[in-house]
Amino acid sequence: MPEYDLTIEVRPHPAGATVVVLAGELDHHTAPRLHRVLERLPAPLPVVLDLAGLGFCDSVGVAELLYAFRRTEQAGSVLVLVAVAPDLAHLLALTGVDRLLHRRTTVAEAVEVFRPPA
Repeated sequence: MPEYDLTIEVRPHPAGATVVVLAGELDHHTAPRLHRVLERLPAPLPVVLDLAGLGFCDSVGVAELLYAFRRTEQAGSVLVLVAVAPDLAHLLALTGVDRLLHRRTTVAEAVEVFRPPA
């Protein structure tokens, strides 16, 4: 049986967001772990999903991204994806999910999405 690996690191950002860093594979084997992490996040805070280390994402993984989006939206907050790989960007575009999700290149750019204007 192959090993399915997903590393999840959660850390607060000084701008008031929660940054969730994913590395490995987000698929039907590992998605439940991400779901549990997302459920435990403080709901009203913005969430930045840093996907720079994500090597693979299947449709179940995309469903978890949608869950994160719905959860933040229902709390009146925002979800931003960071460092989306070309293959995942293509999958998000094919499914139309790309129209729902904010995407940025870096975490620093992502926090600007929800930072109040100066």
